[in-house]
Formats: sequence, structure tokens, C-alpha cells
Amino acid sequence: MLSSSPSAQVFAGATDIVPQIHGGRQAPEVLVDLKKIDELVSLTSDDKKWTVGAATPTVELTENQAFSQEFPGISEAAGLIGSDQIQSRSSLGGNLCNGSPAADSVPAMMVNGTRALIAGPKGNRLVDVSEVVTGPGQTCLDSDEFVVEFEIDRAPSLTGDAYLRMIPRTEMDIAVVGAGARVTLAEDGTIAAAALALGAVAPTVVRVTAAEEALIGTTADEDTLAVVAAAASAVCNPIDDKRGTIAYREQVAGVLAKRAVLIAMERAQQRNGDV
Repeated sequence: MLSSSPSAQVFAGATDIVPQIHGGRQAPEVLVDLKKIDELVSLTSDDKKWTVGAATPTVELTENQAFSQEFPGISEAAGLIGSDQIQSRSSLGGNLCNGSPAADSVPAMMVNGTRALIAGPKGNRLVDVSEVVTGPGQTCLDSDEFVVEFEIDRAPSLTGDAYLRMIPRTEMDIAVVGAGARVTLAEDGTIAAAALALGAVAPTVVRVTAAEEALIGTTADEDTLAVVAAAASAVCNPIDDKRGTIAYREQVAGVLAKRAVLIAMERAQQRNGDV
């Protein structure tokens, strides 16, 4: 069906495309709702990974205790996508493929090494989430492809993640800056692995590799966190808009990066046993 119509489009919740059409965007000739496909609305786990259907309502992630305990950062991000009513329809697949630089779930998925299974007439391919969005409103998917599900490797012990965002209003707003962090601790309490990603500060979500490298082998002391903040500000390539200036976003990025790392560390310390 997607191949038969150049303007055909799938949707995993319609929480983005319907407002866009109402706002003047030309409606596709064919719209395909993915919510009726069991594989796309499932949430399962085994010893190696979690599998999240691309159209699974985000409320199912936030209400799943086992998932939220293992990946509180992803759960937090999912819980920020719109109102309670919206979360009965919104999904990780839709949030990703809408291509917004400010998508809340993307930094949280990226730091956890999430992979997207993409299906099309030529077969399936597994792509790291960091490679899916190529620019604002743009993805690596061909017109006849769609995301089926996400794979997230089980988090080892002494690992924690977090997601924070800054918004102008108290709720239901688009992030001025979003920060996702994940930390794995060594037995001596130092950081063995770290990942940090920022949203809403560049055309796509960006990893802060300099901050990640600076954290390794440390306990995230004040000097290290200063390096993290500086690195986070340095990778920003934002725009001025009504929600924030370039300078403001750069400063907020550094603040949120530090806070997200500290929360991830605290959670890592609490996860002393294997999942």
C-alpha cells in the first residue's frame, strides 16, 4: 500500500500528523493506522533485551513497573509526550519519526543504545536510533518503509539513566533543552561507562562525547561536572526562537547535563543486583 501511493503515510498515534493537517499541511492520499497490528503495540522482554512495538502507547511504558525500574529515563521521557489523553495514543515510533529536534524520547533512547527495526519491501534492517533522524522533519526511512519495533538491551547492574527537560510552561510544552544520561558504575564506585545526549539544541539530537569521555574513571566530582557542562554547551547549535535564545539554550544545556548525570549516578548506585 505504501508503494502504491507516493503520498501514503503510516502513523503510530496521529498525535502529530492530525494537528499538522489542521494547521495547513497537505493530507496524504492514504493514511495507515498501525495500532491494529499486534507486533507494533507489544511490550516484551527476555534475558537479553526489551522489545517495544513502535506504536505501543507511551502510557503502557510509564505504567509498566519492570520497564520503568530498568529504564526510568525512557519512562520519564515517554511520560512527557503530551497529556494523559495523548499518551493513550502517542508512541516512541511516532515521536522519533516525526523528526523533531525537541522530541523527548529520542535522547533517552539514544543513551540506552536503542535500535529501530525498519521494515520495507526490500526486507528489514536494524538501525541505531541515533541514525534515524537526519534533520528537522527528516528521517533515513524510504517512503515505503516504517519502524516496526525498538530493541533495548537489558541494563546491567550498577546502571542508571535519566531524562530531564526545560520548558517555558509547567506542562504540555516543547522542550527548550532536553538531556538524557546513562551511567554504569564500576565496583569501586567510579564511572565505567557514560552516555549523554541533548535534544532541542541542534537540528538533530546530539551526543556529548567529550562529556562522556571526561566522566570515565571519575565519581562525577565538581571539577568533572564543570567539564561536562562546558562540553554540553559547546556541542549546541541552536536557534533563537520564542522559547529561548541561543545563549540561553547553551547555558541550560550545561545545567541539565550535570543534573541528568547525577540522577543517573544515583540510580546506578541503587541497582546493585542483576535485573
